[in-house]
Amino acid sequence: MKRFLATVAIGALLVSAAPGQRGALAETPADQLVVAFNMSNVLTMDPAAITGGETVQILNNVYDSLVSLNPETLALEPRLAESWEIAPDNMSVTFHLRKDVTFASGNPLTAEDVAYSLKRLLKLSQAQASMLTSRGFDAEQADAQFVAKDEHTFVLTLPAPDDPKLIMMVLAEAGRGSILDSKLVQENETDGDMGAAFLTNNSAGSGAYTLNNWRANEYVILTRNDAFWGDAPEMKRVLMRHLPESQTQRLGLEQGDIDVGFSLAAPDLRGLEKNEQITVESVPSAGFYYLAVSMKDERYADPKVREALRYLIDYDGINGAIMPYFGVKRQQPINSYVFAALPDPGYALDVEKAKALLAEAGYPDGFETTLRVISTQEFLDSATAIQATLAQAGIKAEIITGDGGQIYGAMRERSFELLVGRGGGGQQPHPDSNLRAMAYNPDNSDEAKLTNYQNWRTSFFDEALNGMIESALVEPDADKQATMYEDIQRKMEELVMSIQPFSERVVTAAYQSDVHGVVVDPWTSRFEDVTKER
Repeated sequence: MKRFLATVAIGALLVSAAPGQRGALAETPADQLVVAFNMSNVLTMDPAAITGGETVQILNNVYDSLVSLNPETLALEPRLAESWEIAPDNMSVTFHLRKDVTFASGNPLTAEDVAYSLKRLLKLSQAQASMLTSRGFDAEQADAQFVAKDEHTFVLTLPAPDDPKLIMMVLAEAGRGSILDSKLVQENETDGDMGAAFLTNNSAGSGAYTLNNWRANEYVILTRNDAFWGDAPEMKRVLMRHLPESQTQRLGLEQGDIDVGFSLAAPDLRGLEKNEQITVESVPSAGFYYLAVSMKDERYADPKVREALRYLIDYDGINGAIMPYFGVKRQQPINSYVFAALPDPGYALDVEKAKALLAEAGYPDGFETTLRVISTQEFLDSATAIQATLAQAGIKAEIITGDGGQIYGAMRERSFELLVGRGGGGQQPHPDSNLRAMAYNPDNSDEAKLTNYQNWRTSFFDEALNGMIESALVEPDADKQATMYEDIQRKMEELVMSIQPFSERVVTAAYQSDVHGVVVDPWTSRFEDVTKER
């Protein structure tokens, strides 16, 4: 902590002790934001190569996208594109760009920059390209798929029938959707790398901030972009500190040295909730905590056994005692904030009903099994609770712990029995994002190795369900499409899927109560609207 306090005054970000409501405690400057988070996964600042929500959280402030997602409603909103039209056949989208946008370099932003950015993404074929390539976009066809019709009109043509709204949601995210200053990037190419070396440590965006300095696993400094097309942010600078220890973040918040903490553990969040000068906020995020079974195991291939497991999870107990700050009760396979999401079916712990179902399946005395789980606290505590309720019906589950590679590795190899995990899509607020992870499985063979599909990992396959998912995606009528997604959820309930959610993921942050405009979810977080009452 002494090292943190000594180094927080980096460059112009001098944090001085200032008397105020906190008395003798330190207080960050009124026009500068100090943020603490874990940046272990921040490996580059090149939008084409980033991974993880932490880097998205940084680059949301540096780069603009054609559209954005409203942080509260997750509705598509204009960003660089003032408006757009979806073609009647749903095969193209025409975007009309703002005419008052310049990059931080002073270069004007045009449709050519948009086309260049998306073509670069496919040509480099790094981490952020996968979402587009999985939907048929291809570097060899990019000139036809991404077209600058004129200086302020960009046309995106879909390579195959799809839902253009979902493609727009994909492009709303920093990384794959970041629009680069093509002139600046090309001026800084090295040996045909399309600016990759330059963008590792530099920015070429039009966002509210520019990348001033980044030191891996130490800090990121963002400086207000005076050329920003929107309202000037109140924060002149943002210092994002790598502070992976929860207790260090808590102490920094309590002493006034930190404005926002994004990586706090439950005990410290509970402590901070008692502090009137600190606000603790949780918001829904992508995916679920779930209990998964392997259909390769003949016991779990029986729908009666899977149905019994539905009634051997203490949904209220787990979510009330273990999941605060991490999740809220959810039993449907579609995130609650997504259109067409149905309310929960109302499963509850019912040991007698589970015993009856097990008896019907031929297991009146239960059986022995294994339950895999990563050793992170909320996962392990949830698995322990499930182990206890399984035992009440005669299912003796041996818990096997390990790190993510070991536990999810076994799932990817389809070599497990029961598993408590987290996942299920949802990065885009569209049912297909969840269903591609939780229900879709186009090829159930071991050789297919469709490890990105969690349903493949569990060896669950239903051809009719696949067809329903494919048809709903390309339905152009919004009302009909919503009805189709509702029907899919009811079908999944009838099938008794191999993955049963018990909690919808939430993300939590703590911040000074005089700081306003904080967006907690890293996928939609921006600092341009943050203000302080000081």
